Amino acid sequence: MELSKIFRFQSFVPFSPINNSPFKNQLLNHKPKATKLTITAARKAPIEGVSDELNDIASYNLDFAYSRRTVRAAFTQVQQQLDHCLFKDAPAGIRTEEWYERNSRGLEIFCKSWMPEVGTPIKASVCFCHGYGDTCTFFFEGVARRFAASGYAVFAMDYPGFGLSEGLHGYIPNFDDLVDDVIEHYTQIKARPDMRELPRFLLGQSMGGAVSLKVHLKEPNNWDGVVLVAPMCKVISFLLSISTNSHQALIAGDVLPPDTVMKVLTILSKVMPKAKLFPNQDLAELAIREPSKRKLAVYNVICYEDNPRLRTGMELLRITKEIESQVEKVSAPLFILHGAADKVTDPLVSQFLYENASSKDKTLKLYENGYHCILEGEPDDRIDAVHDDIVSWLDFRCSIS
Repeated sequence: MELSKIFRFQSFVPFSPINNSPFKNQLLNHKPKATKLTITAARKAPIEGVSDELNDIASYNLDFAYSRRTVRAAFTQVQQQLDHCLFKDAPAGIRTEEWYERNSRGLEIFCKSWMPEVGTPIKASVCFCHGYGDTCTFFFEGVARRFAASGYAVFAMDYPGFGLSEGLHGYIPNFDDLVDDVIEHYTQIKARPDMRELPRFLLGQSMGGAVSLKVHLKEPNNWDGVVLVAPMCKVISFLLSISTNSHQALIAGDVLPPDTVMKVLTILSKVMPKAKLFPNQDLAELAIREPSKRKLAVYNVICYEDNPRLRTGMELLRITKEIESQVEKVSAPLFILHGAADKVTDPLVSQFLYENASSKDKTLKLYENGYHCILEGEPDDRIDAVHDDIVSWLDFRCSIS
């Protein structure tokens, strides 16, 4: 039975913006009803090298999907021209498609696919789960094109409340609902006539690693393998210190806030769940190793950068505890990749997962001096190596499927 109302359009040219869609008026100009928010976003610092008009657009309040879609459309051409290997060296001929579908919870979800050029046999489907605050429409755009050029059909979606999907920006009222949204969408992808007989793999980055693990735990026999990049899968320290001088990272280590702080946060998350009061710090310097690439992070104009919302922070704490308690149930073929110098998600977390997962086919690879964003934030040769390692792992699993 058809569960979703789908708005769909195709593009066969690199990085085609949604702004060109015949459904532009339906998707971008559907203004939301007025909603009272507890706390509003602070105005962003100006982005160097772009016009005042674009900076004004970038400063829109991104709480609503309407605004995020408008900002993304305005910056698409700018993003295509950035001095980054993922944009400059993007393979030609990749077939892309973007669409919105309304899921069973009534939320309009942004979806995208990248397919090999016409005539190239498809080896398998790769379904991507993005990280906290992120979208599948920025750096991953270039990553997906590389995998598609290697013969893989790559699919991605923005979670509700993130990227171009409907929902209050950065708000996760229930992590299990988010996981169910992912399962629903990728179940439809796997059932497509051109995909149903092919191997299927999950690819999760950071918080997307937690999403991928939860998807696997809920449907353990439905995937031929899981690739995790710097996964969030153990008890986290979600910016634990209230102090603005704290240098503790987002999801590293085993230390939780003091009991008193946790009790206060728990109460507040029930009273004012959408408030942006969870302790936070700028992670770009910790996440992206290459300075020139770190400067480009500001062009990811629809990512969520404000303090985490209270309920979101508590949900991430809850779900990592849950995954840690069930890690021995992870049974799929597993490839874990992690920067050895990652200060956002501790490499020891990946070591813990590797040692305790019940998977008979599992591999852990640590990259010397690598930071958190090894798919996009390292020197070019390291980025190439990480992508090649993933493709090689996928190729081997496809050959034995």
